[in-house]
Parts: sequence; structure tokens; C-alpha cells
Amino acid sequence: QVHLVESRGGLVETGGALRLSCAASGSIFSINDMGWYRQAPGKQRELVASITRGGNARYADSVKGRFTISRDNAKKTMYLQMNSLKPEDTAVYLCTADIRNTAWARAMWYWGQGTQVTVSS
Repeated sequence: QVHLVESRGGLVETGGALRLSCAASGSIFSINDMGWYRQAPGKQRELVASITRGGNARYADSVKGRFTISRDNAKKTMYLQMNSLKPEDTAVYLCTADIRNTAWARAMWYWGQGTQVTVSS
């Protein structure tokens, strides 16, 4: 069994910063791609950023230049540094990871429960 646990989000003012983390634990042989999604009320879930095992990152246009995704493979943890936050960044942020439980198992995507980030105007 695999668990992904996000750090607590919070309430920040416009222009502020917040760092999220996502720690994977449980039966893990390897972790491939990891990513952050977000979902705001009444909107579809959208991909914010993703990162490969080797550290190649991709970002949604809406967060480029403001957010930075990173990971520590030894700690099985992924991070999202969010700077210059805007009210439109308000959402539940969810982490996801493509994880192989054993050497012979097919990798599967796992999800965290999500953490609320609210940016006040």
C-alpha cells in the first residue's frame, strides 16, 4: 500500500509565498513521474507542474516563472515552491506519483488527499 501525504497549505496574501511538500511512503520500489494538480471550486482539475525522476520539469502557463517543482528521490518527497501568489491560485492542491510497488509490478498513479491553498486579495 502506498500513501502520498501533502503538507498543510494555508492562507496567504496576494504576492506571498508558500511551499508544499508531498511525501510518499509504503510499498515503493521506484517512483517515476510526479506532479501537482489543483482544483478550484466549479473548475476542472488542472495540472500545475510535473517532474520526471531525472528532474525535468514542466509547468502550466499560468504558473510559469512563479512556481518551482522539485523532488528529493532519496526522501521520496516532492515540493512545490509557490511565489508571487495570486487569488486565482486559490484551490485544493493534490500531488500524484507514478509508483511501482515491486520490480515486476506495473506502475500505478497514486494521489494524495489534497491541501487547501487560499490567496487573499
